[in-house]
Amino acid sequence: MASAVEAAQAKSQLGSGLAQGVETISGNEQITFTLYVKLVLPLDGYVFWVNASLLTDSALFNASQYNALLYNNYPEGVPPRQLVAKGSFHFSSDVQMLEDRQSVFNHTIFTSLVEISDFNLINPQFMYVAEYEGMKFAFNRRENFYKQADLYHYRGDALYSVMDTQLIDTMTGFDTTSVIVSNSLPIWLALNQFFPMYPSYLVDQNIPPVYAAVDIAPANTIALQDFPLLDPDSNPWQLVKDTVKITIYGIRNHDAINFVQYILDYSRNTDAIGLMNMPVIQDEKMIQSELGILAQKKTITFEVSYYQTTVNNIARKLIEHAFISLTASTIPS
Repeated sequence: MASAVEAAQAKSQLGSGLAQGVETISGNEQITFTLYVKLVLPLDGYVFWVNASLLTDSALFNASQYNALLYNNYPEGVPPRQLVAKGSFHFSSDVQMLEDRQSVFNHTIFTSLVEISDFNLINPQFMYVAEYEGMKFAFNRRENFYKQADLYHYRGDALYSVMDTQLIDTMTGFDTTSVIVSNSLPIWLALNQFFPMYPSYLVDQNIPPVYAAVDIAPANTIALQDFPLLDPDSNPWQLVKDTVKITIYGIRNHDAINFVQYILDYSRNTDAIGLMNMPVIQDEKMIQSELGILAQKKTITFEVSYYQTTVNNIARKLIEHAFISLTASTIPS
């Protein structure tokens, strides 16, 4: 990737003038960006970001092959572990008192002379995190981009304190063998014979159909017995109920019916989940007015009973069938 100086030299006349203005206003400020690599916990789909300094070039090379654009842009397919960019960095702060915490939220706008993040990539495996005055910032929005101006405006928030566990700067003590969630999600992620299954809110970026998202609202996990059963090893077995909404993109009616039958057969043939309702396939109305079209979107709601200890056991047995973006182990060069 070109340095900020090289990029500024290659700019148009308009871009060069604006770049000089940014440098003047910011006092030639430089921001360091650290590369992080996506790690998806195979047990329940939780997303972590691992500092690239912990990984070999071979691991970065393997991750870059998920996207041909990244693979072709970097020498030998490996992005730099750190990037220093000139730009103008603005941030504001506010304190919020919430039910479970009191937090300071830091919001930033960074006007950069070089591109930091491409928000159009499919399933990006890399993310650059800015470091500024002891805070880490990531961007979820690029706005007001004008090609001739050749400036990149990024907006985002500093890492929330409660999210600190999701950025990994040391592998010491990091556990890849235990389930994080307490609901039936690991079972559903393993039921991927027809299409990939993703946890709600953790669906890969910009991926095309066919895929499904599994949503289990916290309030929809309830107990079905007064007290957990204890096995001979004193492990608790808690019988609970989940209401699970499956949202599927890109399938037709007969495929949806076959998927429901697949779940019914799984319930009958295993002791993992018990079906407590008769699920109905529903057609959702998601529009794109620019093209006058509807998405092929369907939802199916299941009410299931299961033992929470059973979920842990199934997750361990079916780990090979769960999707994973990158392993945490170091790959030799």
